[in-house]
Amino acid sequence: MKIGIVLYPTYGGSGIVATELGNELAKKGHEIHFITYSQPVRLDVFQTNVYYHEVTMFDYPLFDYQPYELALTSKMVDVVMNEGLDLLHVHYAIPHASAAYFAQHILESRGIKIPFITTLHGTDITLVGKDPSFEPVITFSINESNAVTVVSNSLKKDTLKHFKITNEIQVIPNFIKTETYNPLNFNCKRVELAPNNERIITHVSNFRKVKRVDDVIRVFKKINQEIPSKLLLIGDGPERLKLEHLCRELNVCDDVKMLGKVQNVAEVLSMSDLFILPSETESFGLAALEALASHTPVLSSNTGGLPEVNKHGYSGFLSQVGDVDDIAKNALYILKDDETLLKFKRQAYKHSLKFEIDVILPQYEELYNKVCCSLNKEN
Repeated sequence: MKIGIVLYPTYGGSGIVATELGNELAKKGHEIHFITYSQPVRLDVFQTNVYYHEVTMFDYPLFDYQPYELALTSKMVDVVMNEGLDLLHVHYAIPHASAAYFAQHILESRGIKIPFITTLHGTDITLVGKDPSFEPVITFSINESNAVTVVSNSLKKDTLKHFKITNEIQVIPNFIKTETYNPLNFNCKRVELAPNNERIITHVSNFRKVKRVDDVIRVFKKINQEIPSKLLLIGDGPERLKLEHLCRELNVCDDVKMLGKVQNVAEVLSMSDLFILPSETESFGLAALEALASHTPVLSSNTGGLPEVNKHGYSGFLSQVGDVDDIAKNALYILKDDETLLKFKRQAYKHSLKFEIDVILPQYEELYNKVCCSLNKEN
């Protein structure tokens, strides 16, 4: 099957999942055509059956803001016509789903019928979608999609709550390639980060307020008072300066390392003993899943899709949003001795296998075949 995948190419979860999905489909013999405005961050090695089509923007003095949605629509039409695609799979509602609808009807006027599937990842519904100016477009685009998927039951509920959806929504969770996160794949540099065999605590995010990274630092302070530890903060964002000030205020700077945007997060996770994700909301929690696959137990809030990813008392623990004391208590329980830590590490990895790519990929292939067969029957 020839599949066009439309995505945001940045470090965000939707772009990573879309790229990895395409790469794995290509390995199974499908021909994958990525369509976006720059090279996806995970599309960094040559692979057969994988093609990249860049959406080109032109600097017209007439426009204060360049019309990316129209340029994307035109590129989709061009790729479908010249590459003979069977299906378009767009990730993130705005502007990908509306552009796909527009492209679909342009192609139909030229005698080409092609279905499109929309996958909703979270902020396109919970953040952008709540803006009243976008609601009509998002509602229409979701309802006009040939199929709709979401990454968690929580996001499905949010979508139905905020929009008048008449289309069927299927839950297909995010996935992981557990072999990518196997600690044996990396040269362990743990001694460089924890020279006195301290416990290593890790957090990964875009340092936005919703991620509550300040809670991570406050929890770490409590852990470090009981058990010698190091905190690794991976990522960057608008809260970084405040976090640096908080580290100084709590006098933990010597034990906190801000590593910035690390390309290979798996290498750091493989050295970690505990992962903390206390977010205000998460539609899924891909970073938590990556930690679990790295044999790293997770302490997370119990909001959004996180309870679907992190099994309370097994792969880690869930706490109420903002409950720093409870998170710290759970951390000390896991870290108190090597035997307990090893048990949770094994359970974290075992739980991650539920989201292995070999489990999730067939669900997408089944949906692709269903949508294409339905279109053929109509013709």
